Amino acid sequence: MSGVLRASGSTLGRCMCIITGASKGFGRALAHLVLNYLKTGSVLLLVEELLQNLKDMQEITIFCTVADLSTKEGVEDTVAMARQQSLKEIDHVLLINNAASLGDISPFENFTELERVNSYLAFNVSSVLALTAGMLQAFPPRAGLQWSVVNCSSMFAVQALPSWVLYCTAKAARDMMFRVLAVENPNVKVLSYAPGPMDTQMQEDIRRLTGIQYHLHPCRDSAAKLMRLLLDNDFVTACHVDFFDL
Repeated sequence: MSGVLRASGSTLGRCMCIITGASKGFGRALAHLVLNYLKTGSVLLLVEELLQNLKDMQEITIFCTVADLSTKEGVEDTVAMARQQSLKEIDHVLLINNAASLGDISPFENFTELERVNSYLAFNVSSVLALTAGMLQAFPPRAGLQWSVVNCSSMFAVQALPSWVLYCTAKAARDMMFRVLAVENPNVKVLSYAPGPMDTQMQEDIRRLTGIQYHLHPCRDSAAKLMRLLLDNDFVTACHVDFFDL
């Protein structure tokens, strides 16, 4: 599965789309794909590094920002940039929380340093909560405004793996975080999507650190499956969907 999804004429509407971790891998693939489904007047905000070679689409405003989402300043700057577009006539806010890190792969008893643990959780959990909350304040859910949040999850949100305590903990916490959001605010549709093992730098790190070699698939294939879920919009809010389920 690759390329533009031509089977449907549906779009994401006149959308404010925010993608974190957009400089490489899965986030980069999503950034390129989503452009095909944004209506005139949409805004695409890509968080982290400038993306080269995005197609020139004058009817869509593209912003790129470098922000350290593990810091208060990085989260606030990203929300502020999005808030500047809040007066535009949009009918859909789509926030894709993709930014994440692998963290140390080490036995449980080695994590005695609180600062080490907090640093990892600040980027992988706390910043996701603060960024999503900030975007909800910038674009309050209301009648006529579709609100969608994607949490890029993992099979390890629901399956424990020895020596992966940081990664598993963060992914499980994020899944529950967005289940709470879905219960608290029915006007926000939430999806936790596990994109599967992809050909990314993270997988290279896993192979180097553990010797584990997964069968990898291209980022664009997983991005296409996620895009189909968003376009069809018939998933149950707060559900956890895996690449291999589709």
